[in-house]
Amino acid sequence: MRELGRTLAKLLRAGDLVMLSGELGAGKTTLTRGLGEGLGVRGAVTSPTFVIARVHPSLGDGPPLVHVDAYRLGGGLDEMEDLDLDVSLPDSVIVVEWGEGKVEELTEDRLQVVIHRAVGTAASGDTPEPTGTDEVRHVTLTGLGERWAEAGLASLTA
Repeated sequence: MRELGRTLAKLLRAGDLVMLSGELGAGKTTLTRGLGEGLGVRGAVTSPTFVIARVHPSLGDGPPLVHVDAYRLGGGLDEMEDLDLDVSLPDSVIVVEWGEGKVEELTEDRLQVVIHRAVGTAASGDTPEPTGTDEVRHVTLTGLGERWAEAGLASLTA
């Protein structure tokens, strides 16, 4: 997931909104950590669950990374208004974990990343044994809007 984030970062630019979906432990924060590395931002990218949002300034001439965890927020964009994401968006890359149904109104151009973590067990007796598939991730990238029509997302599926 981290390597995917580093690779995806090469396609990102200021004004991009990336929405991450997936169950707990799917790798949303790990992917964002890779995005931060690829974008060359300052600070350790960790889950902002309790602070809701963290801004990681660029160490170079690239855009800052705004990392939002909307897990604890129940409402839509109105509840997130205090974060001023609409003000930050033109100059930043905004990544929102658990943002589905909450931030779509920010822009028609967004990248939706859905992470499915395959967790498998093989029954052997009374106690299921891990099959080793708990680390497998299936990622679906969906670019919405003109921004993503020619962004080269197909290169990431190779």
